Amino acid sequence: MASILERNKNVKVQKKTREEYAEDALYREVWEEVNNEKTKRFVKKYYRYIVAGALVIMIVATSVQIGLRMHRDAKIAAATNYETAVENADATALAAIGSHGSGATADLALFQAYMLDKDAAKIEQLADKGNTRDFRDLARLHVIGIRGDKMTAREVEKYLAPLNTKSSPYYYMGALTVAQKYLAEGDKTTANKWLDKIINDKNAPATISANAAALR
Repeated sequence: MASILERNKNVKVQKKTREEYAEDALYREVWEEVNNEKTKRFVKKYYRYIVAGALVIMIVATSVQIGLRMHRDAKIAAATNYETAVENADATALAAIGSHGSGATADLALFQAYMLDKDAAKIEQLADKGNTRDFRDLARLHVIGIRGDKMTAREVEKYLAPLNTKSSPYYYMGALTVAQKYLAEGDKTTANKWLDKIINDKNAPATISANAAALR
């Protein structure tokens, strides 16, 4: 195609002769042969590495696919087992899911198992080894409900120490429980310190704040 400069100068583009076309074709053929020869030498030299690399990629890709499928199947099986255990109110099955599962579902299963058979060992296990803070803290309150009468106020305070932070959803309930225990021992001064934490906190739930005020 003629360039703009050539068109402006009204210069015709000189067409290639048959010999020039033949020369270009020969050049391309030689160039392809050279490239093919280079490729052959490269493949021959690095054949083992190329094959090994391809095998590694294939093995990794296959392993990832198998792993994803197994993980999905395990999740489906776990959900099915959980639903069946709940429908049958099977405390043993729920406890097994709680002990061998993971995450909040396992914690919920273990808590439900305790609610069904009232086995203190299950709620203590949840309090000590639960996967999630919410269930661990809830379990500690239940443990106090079971063991609290045999514990001193100081022991109750120490046991519920993990709840003594607003990161815990049971912060206010924990404080009220500790205050009640100190009141039961006749230590009104210490009890009032805990009650005041609730009463003076504008974010405290209304019911808990009212209970604290009544005890104060």
